[in-house]
Amino acid sequence: MLKPILKWAGGKRQLLDEIIPLIERLMPRDATYVEPFVGGGAVLFALQPSKAIINDLNGELINVYKTVRDEPDALIDRLIEHESRHSEEYFYEIRSWDRSENFLERSTVERAARTIYLNKTCYNGLHRVNAAGYFNVPFGRYNNPSIVNEPSIRAMSEYLRQNDVTILNGDYRALFARLDEKIFVYFDPPYQPLSRSSNFTSYTQAGFDYERQIELRDLCGRLRAENIFFVESNSDCAEIRELYRNFEMRTVRATRALNSAKDRRGAINEVLIYYGR
Repeated sequence: MLKPILKWAGGKRQLLDEIIPLIERLMPRDATYVEPFVGGGAVLFALQPSKAIINDLNGELINVYKTVRDEPDALIDRLIEHESRHSEEYFYEIRSWDRSENFLERSTVERAARTIYLNKTCYNGLHRVNAAGYFNVPFGRYNNPSIVNEPSIRAMSEYLRQNDVTILNGDYRALFARLDEKIFVYFDPPYQPLSRSSNFTSYTQAGFDYERQIELRDLCGRLRAENIFFVESNSDCAEIRELYRNFEMRTVRATRALNSAKDRRGAINEVLIYYGR
């Protein structure tokens, strides 16, 4: 029952058969698993490391994980309430919360349940915010959306509580400035777009442009120089292949469903970039 509870753009569930064996081959037994862009957490929850550090820049996403860990009962109760009141009008009422100045004063449970509710009921399950940081995905017209997934929430809560999992919210670069233990890293950053029109970096207000891709490549170079093993997922495009031309790289096939344009969904190539044994 341990699987992601959120639908997240770029999620790795369909690529687990490629990613997990590679990580298991490269990751030292006594290393702490580090995932700086955790997103929906498909790799984390498939691997289930006993010691991990996870991070994401999206504060509402990280609040979900902390609330699942600490207050699963209250979270489930709030989701049941959302389910009982679900309608298009109610969806837009809940979506509008972040337009209020006191949004961050709401309880962690209220905000986590809102994130899950909107994720399950918005168009195509897409998490996107505008330049002001407001969630702006429209209502999804589903006949019977699955809003309360109690078994998965409880399984995730148990894993996060019974293992040494540190949950952080911030810029991934700050994370590496503070690490002083033996680590293995799985990077799943916002991808380099395949075309000018396919760019999607609106998980948070902060974008992840080509300069950030260069910074990440430079960090991978430093990790390699320090003999720290890692795997990175990214798009299969000329820019990424050029950036990582001196690294090991493997092509994998993925099907992407989260895009506002139907003609940009479907099977595409991605790459796994890695360093290790």
